[in-house]
Amino acid sequence: MRAEDEERFREFVAAQLPVLRKLAYVTCGDWHTAEDAVATALAKLYPRWLRLERPDLYVRTMVVRAAIDEKRRPWRRERAAGDALPDLARRDELTLVDDRLRIRAALQAISPGQRAAVLCRHYLGMSLEETADALGCHVGTAKSQTSRGLARLRQVLGADRIDLDETMRPEREKTSARA
Repeated sequence: MRAEDEERFREFVAAQLPVLRKLAYVTCGDWHTAEDAVATALAKLYPRWLRLERPDLYVRTMVVRAAIDEKRRPWRRERAAGDALPDLARRDELTLVDDRLRIRAALQAISPGQRAAVLCRHYLGMSLEETADALGCHVGTAKSQTSRGLARLRQVLGADRIDLDETMRPEREKTSARA
């Protein structure tokens, strides 16, 4: 890879890293596992960097898949020494709104497939076709997984309506949506 292509890759990673880390955390619920998932996805992105038309969609898909895969690994089922510590990456995470914390906890109560479908549709704003492609399933499956995931979230949260679009959208996107 040429030097300018590598520099563009570094700039892309620097710009996308906060969003990817949050996406991985919301998918798996653990910062350490999220870091592993992001690293895995970026390692898979690097050799394909020049061939991809939309690397942002590709890497987001890979982060969701890697986060689900990391949680499925047998050694992740064992209790780690760090489980007793608060699961916070930075001090600014302490200021999260209660709704975001409740939704994140509720997301852990639904199946990984439903969680991935809900996150792709409502966190990343993907279309049904993009979601199906990202999850490697048919459009109907993505639609039903999203619907069932939202129904389960409503049940867990005891709410008639959940505004995931506004609550879970990355901060950067919220400010641009208001402008």
